Amino acid sequence: MRLDTFTERLPFKAPLCPSNLFGHLIATAVPGVEEWRDGVYRRSLRLPFGCGIAALRPLTDHVACTLELSDPRDLSTALDLCRFLLDLDVDPVVVDSALSSDPLLAQLVLRAPGRRVPRTVDGAEFAIRAVLGQQVSTKAARTHAARLVARYGTPVGDLFLFPLEFDVAALAMPESRRRTMAALLEAFQSGLDLSPSTDRAVAREWLTTLPGFGPWTVESIAMRSLGDPDAFLPTDLGIRLAAKALGLPSTPGALVRHSEVWRPWRAYAVQHLWATGDHEVNRIPA
Repeated sequence: MRLDTFTERLPFKAPLCPSNLFGHLIATAVPGVEEWRDGVYRRSLRLPFGCGIAALRPLTDHVACTLELSDPRDLSTALDLCRFLLDLDVDPVVVDSALSSDPLLAQLVLRAPGRRVPRTVDGAEFAIRAVLGQQVSTKAARTHAARLVARYGTPVGDLFLFPLEFDVAALAMPESRRRTMAALLEAFQSGLDLSPSTDRAVAREWLTTLPGFGPWTVESIAMRSLGDPDAFLPTDLGIRLAAKALGLPSTPGALVRHSEVWRPWRAYAVQHLWATGDHEVNRIPA
């Protein structure tokens, strides 16, 4: 497959904190679909007219972007996907100012201004990966996803497109999660849209009707696939531990009530809370 190369600059409004943004993408990268090489994050892209590969390097005042595309007509869409992936269109000053109004969160914002929400270039792909990652470690989720890619992935240059159709019965996971995955794939066939332009309320409602889709999975998809800046995960263990350490309420109900002061930017509060933990998603590898 012949790929045409385009080099672009992706500007953003400062500040930008790249540690959790790229750290998360790198730590959760699916082998064969994504990679971190020589300071550049690379991943495959599924596009309207074909496919491609994006290579993204964080710099002081922009993100250097190299795109390899099978069809040049996809250039504008690919650039938009990269901007969405890195959450480059948000105004970090507005977000940081709003979150800093809570004295208990202000210290985190001051320490790392300009945090973004690491997202995805393919909402359906992320939802599948979310199900693969239910109740397992980050490493185990990557292993499950890598096996899926090795068996069903479509080659794009030296990478692969993540498969959106596959034999659920072949997955090495409990039967309950296979049922969850089967229901998700059936929903896609029935028209479930998890792109950023979809109606978030409709997508959320549809997801909640699927077996095995609890609040954590639904809100994770809302945050990363739909780009909801107010998505919130009060049941997440990392969030609860961080909240307790900061003197915030740590039970889900009480934390939700307190989080009202962070709206409509709770997805960014999540990034700050997650970053208090010592986890590889919070740092770019040396």
